[in-house]
Amino acid sequence: MARAFSEFKYMTFDVVGTLIDFEGGITTCLAGIAAEAGVSIDGEAALALYRQARYMPDAGLFPDDLVRVYMVIAPQLGLPADEKFGVRLRDSASVWKGFPDSAAALADLAKSHKLIAMTNARRWALDHFEKQLGSPFFATFTADDTGTEKPDPAFFQKVFDFVASRGDSKDDILHVAQSQHHDIGISRALGLTNCWIERRHAQKGYGGTIEPERFTVPDYHFTSMASLAAAVRESLKERT
Repeated sequence: MARAFSEFKYMTFDVVGTLIDFEGGITTCLAGIAAEAGVSIDGEAALALYRQARYMPDAGLFPDDLVRVYMVIAPQLGLPADEKFGVRLRDSASVWKGFPDSAAALADLAKSHKLIAMTNARRWALDHFEKQLGSPFFATFTADDTGTEKPDPAFFQKVFDFVASRGDSKDDILHVAQSQHHDIGISRALGLTNCWIERRHAQKGYGGTIEPERFTVPDYHFTSMASLAAAVRESLKERT
């Protein structure tokens, strides 16, 4: 049985894909480039190609790596193989939107828990994402800060060390994320209580996110941040 939400002091969040609609951001940018080139693209097909390119051995940090990714996938999509469009794709991260429910849900959750961002994105990108989300975080950790990316346990250890410096432990954390590969599986392995936000519940496949080797049943499962916030609100109300 899952623990009560009131037992946690912190909620840690994956950002890209859970709070920020990176798939929509990428496909919108690619569609714009395609329109200028006089071609059309299929969004899901583009995401599948993106996923393959993003996880090549020579991949760099996100979203800077989108320049390289674009040059890999452009010929397959019939798009111009010009690096300036890769730069455009990378820079589009600065205007990617949060999911419609993200900012309000985070503002609600911040009333009862300390919120911590854990993102594989670089600091410059998180600075933009935070503005989209209403700057709700108590602390933030990026690939620049940790020197690594999830699902590397070392990323999580940085967060564990932070909460330990405040006299708390990983038992005080509920980890919230949409990626089975980057977050849900490893958080379970590390002994964290987790919450899966299944953003693609109405779509087939894993879209732009790498498919996990095995599916991990989460402690909590919602299809939106709004549903999580409502469940937390109701749970806390019952305890007052």
